[in-house]
Formats: sequence, structure tokens, C-alpha cells
Amino acid sequence: MMASIRFLSCRAAILPVVIALVLIRSLPAVPSETQPPVVENFTLPDIHGKPWSLQSHGGKKATVLVFVSIECPMSNAYLFDLAEMAKEFAPQGVAFAAINANPEEDPKLVTAHAREFGVNFPLLLDPKQISVQKLRPTVNPEAFVLDAERKVRYRGRIDDAYSARLVRNPQVTRQDLREALNELLAGKPISVPVTKAFGCPIEPVRTARSEPQSSDVTYYRDVLPILQQHCQGCHRPGEVGPFSLMTYRQAVKWGEDIRTYTQSRRMPPWKPTNPSGWFRDERHISDEAIATLARWVDAGMPEGDPKDGPPPRKFPEGWQLGEPDLVLTVPEEMTIGPTGPDLFRVFVLPTGLTEDKYVSAIEVRPGNKRVVHHTLNFVDTLGRGRRLEEAEKKRTKSASEQDYGPGYTVQMGIGFFPPNGSLAGWAPGNVIRPLPEGVGYYLPKNSDIVVQVHYHRTGKVEKDQLRIGLYFSKTPVRERLQPIVLPGPFLRIPPGDGNFVVRGAIRVNQPVTLHQITPHMHLLGRKIRADVTFPDGRRMNLIQIDDWDYNWQETYYFQEPIHVPEGSVFTVEAVYDNSESNPLNPNRPPKPVRFGEQTTDEMCFVFLGATSEKPGRIAVVPALSSERP
Repeated sequence: MMASIRFLSCRAAILPVVIALVLIRSLPAVPSETQPPVVENFTLPDIHGKPWSLQSHGGKKATVLVFVSIECPMSNAYLFDLAEMAKEFAPQGVAFAAINANPEEDPKLVTAHAREFGVNFPLLLDPKQISVQKLRPTVNPEAFVLDAERKVRYRGRIDDAYSARLVRNPQVTRQDLREALNELLAGKPISVPVTKAFGCPIEPVRTARSEPQSSDVTYYRDVLPILQQHCQGCHRPGEVGPFSLMTYRQAVKWGEDIRTYTQSRRMPPWKPTNPSGWFRDERHISDEAIATLARWVDAGMPEGDPKDGPPPRKFPEGWQLGEPDLVLTVPEEMTIGPTGPDLFRVFVLPTGLTEDKYVSAIEVRPGNKRVVHHTLNFVDTLGRGRRLEEAEKKRTKSASEQDYGPGYTVQMGIGFFPPNGSLAGWAPGNVIRPLPEGVGYYLPKNSDIVVQVHYHRTGKVEKDQLRIGLYFSKTPVRERLQPIVLPGPFLRIPPGDGNFVVRGAIRVNQPVTLHQITPHMHLLGRKIRADVTFPDGRRMNLIQIDDWDYNWQETYYFQEPIHVPEGSVFTVEAVYDNSESNPLNPNRPPKPVRFGEQTTDEMCFVFLGATSEKPGRIAVVPALSSERP
């Protein structure tokens, strides 16, 4: 996937034209300021059935046409901004219209979607792709600016929020569509007339001639079973997956991405590179399944006979383990604004317990599944979360803030460290399993559960009211599941260093049994691994992640408990990239980054969930240099 082009200098007057010649592939004329292509008039119905023509409804000064799709998260992410721009530029003689040229999308759903997202400009339906033939867009969203003579003066992205499909830049540095409109209205040449638009492909209408006639792999017989097993848990309506993969047409639309993302093993999302079977509930996909998906795409994505397909997959409803012993609910709805970086919100849930309890299982149930990416759940016995929540209530809010409700916002962690205990994490698709008999999470009386929720934005205002269900241990608990904190200490990561290595080691002074592991870094983290070296010199890799992504941090459960003898040494090694080439670096240009909790800080921890037959806290000490492998 190509990185977006950043324009660093305007000293050469010919640069915009050169860029245009490189990027444009399909318009009928060279997109320069001297010979912009003219778009022939066309007429399409809007979502209310009224005809809309370029000749009759175009703006006096300019017309903006944006191709959109209700199934494309990148398209949806811009609808709010486009509505604001349409309102802003209307008094200046600029008309906005969106075009849905996706024949597989139901007009009724498109209409409901426009209402839900507050689209305040005409939305045109083009199932026969008449406008596609005129303008030759390739993705949703792709924007076109036409002047009063219907000449294309700009085409491409709306801004530089994305560097590739579904890959966001840390910050927006250029509003390309807005800049083009301002320059056009001011009578100036368009400084950047063409940019590369990133989005979801506009699939051509399939005809009998274009449909593959025969293949050894078809959607219904070979591909659908793979999608059901590995993808539909998240990629279905109302869930956190940014698009659905429930139908043939949806699979075709995302076919190229399905092949690319599975071959690179970015999907299904599973970060550890440990051998298959090392962790429970692994989201591994087999080499054979990956090859099948690739062959299907290479063959032209043939549909096959629906009779060859499996029955629809059934998904669990309600609490997976039955009614919990205690349900904690966020006291009121949280409102998540439509645009901007993802939101990390922390909620404080008082347990109200009058006696100590042991918890054997936890389930998180979002009120709005399509916006909750994951949660991290902790115990607070000192009221630190309550104080942060109270401070947030007293804080003077600005009129521009779009997120409001209970809790408080953080960028990393939960706002204080360390917590008094961990209740692991939750992500969509998790299979809820009780801890082994005799093992439990310790939950003291009068404690609070502090939950960090990672919210996605969808392009419209969303609301969520999350619940957590706790299942108490029904048999005597012999061993508490408690955290062992394995730190990787450092002072600062120098700017420009793309391979900064951090190491840490601790020795455990009693026998322990490991059940789970949670690595933790921030945005600059690239790789992390944790190992244990036993007293006899044997070394075991506990977890290795070679492509760290803060958005996909999880708690991983070992398939079988790992027994670690007294005197064993745990080690962590992590690599950070504080260079300009790191697309997730929040600082442009890079700055020195210190150890800390804030967005611009970094951390290195591995949290090990462990038990011990010896009562009290598990005893660990820093390992001596001579003890480290």
C-alpha cells in the first residue's frame, strides 16, 4: 500500500502538474490548470426519487461530487465533515452532492444511513454507474471539484487523514478538498489538482459475460466457510468490524483486501508469533485457507451455487455463562463524537461489595458493539479513579468538545499506576471461560472496577452504555490470580532513533504458575518479547510480537498453565521506533520521549497473571546482571 504523498516545497512551479500526471489514470484529458477535463451532464435520482442533474443543480461557482458507500468505514468517517463543509460553502455558490454507485447496496438502507449520519446535501443513487463512466473514480470516498463550466479542477482525497486503506495518519496536515475550493473561489490556480484517494474499491457492475464461468474454488463452497469461521465474528452488522462480510457482494468488494491482509497475517488480528496452540482461543488462519482465498480472488471471485454453502453461522446472544452474580453498569450513556482520533475513556464502577470475593470469570457487554474495540479491566481500592472522575466533572468544558458522559478521558493506561489488581481484558469475539478450579481474581470489599474502553469513531454521533458481568467462584479458592509486573526501565527514547532497545529482568523468589500474559507499550513500540529462564539454564519464550499495535493489545491465556520454579528469571526485550518514518509517531518532527503515562510518553511492561501456593504477594526482585541470559 502506497504512503500518501506529502508536498514539502512549492519552489518548482511545475510540481503540481508532475504529480497530477503521475497519479491520474482515468480522466479523459490531462488534469492541468490549462486543460481541465469537462464532465458531460448526467441525471440521477436522489434518495427521495427526485431527479438531480449536473446542469440544473450544480453550483454557480463550483460543484463538489463525492463518491460514497454505506459499507465503507473511510467513507462514513467523512460524512460529518462533508455536511459541515456543504453548509459552510453553500453561501459562496458551491453545491455538494454525494453519489452512491454501489449496486449491491439497498436504496432503503442508503436512505436510512443518510438520515442517521445527518447528510444535508443531495445523495444520488447510481446503480448503473453512469457517473462512474463520466468521472472514473476508483474508491469511496473520492472527491471531485467542478467549476462553473463543469471542468474538473480537483480530484482525489478529502484530506490526508489516511496513508493507506484503513491506515490513519497520526494527524491531519492538509485539507485538500477545502484548499482546492478556497483557491478556486479566490480565482487562483489549484496548487494541488490531483491527490491519491484511499478508500474502499468501487466494484464494476458484474454481467454474465464478466462473471467467471468455472473455477475449482467458489464463494459458497470454499470461501464462505472460511469467512464464517475467521471473520464474521466481528465483520457483521452491529459489530466492531468496520465492514460486513456476510454476503457474496460484500466479499467481492473486499476481496483484494481479504487476500492481502490474510497473506500478510494482519487479519484475523493475532499479534503473537508463538507456535500454534501456545495460547487459548488463537485467531490463527491456516496456510491452506489463506491459499484458498488467494486462488478465489485470482480466479475472478466466482460465486458458485448457493446450495453448496454452509448454513448461516449462529452467534451467541445474552451472557455466555448465564446470568452473572453481579452486573455493573456505567451509570449513564457515553456520547462519542463522530470524527477525530479514537477515544480512550475510563469508567469507575463501584462494586458495593460488603465482603471480599473471588471472581472466576468476567464478561463485558457493550451497549453499542460497533464502537467498542476492546476494554482493559482493573481493580482500584484507593479511590484514585473516583478522584480523576470527580476532577473531570469539575473541569470547564469547551464548546467544541464532542465526547461527554461519565468517566474521564485518557490516552494511555487508566490515569494512575499501578492498579491494585487486574481483571484481564476483553475484545469482541472472546470466548468467556472460567479460571481453573481453585483459582480466582481477588476482589476486595468496597473496591472499584476501573475499565478503560477503546472507542472507535464511525462518522456520526454514537452512544454506549457498557455493562460488566462478574461470576464469583463457587468452590473454595486456594490460589489468587495476581499480577507479576515485569518492567523494561528507560529514561528517554532519543528523537530519530528507529531501533531503540529496552531490556528488563526480574527474579521470582518462590514457585509460581503462569496463566496469562499482557504486554504493554504505547505508539512507538514495534516489537516485544518476554522469556523465562529456569534455574537449570533452560529458556522458554512466553510471548513474542514482531508487529506491535497499541490498538490490538490483549490479555493472552496460555493453553496450559506454566509451572515456574523458584529462582527463575523473567526477561523482556522491546524495540521502539522514534523516527520520522514511523507512521504512528505522534510527534512531527520526532521529539525525545520519556517514560510515562501520557500520549507523548512511552512505557514497557509485561503483566503476568500468576498463582502461587505460598500465601501473600508473589515475591520478585530485580535480577542481577549475572543472572540475565
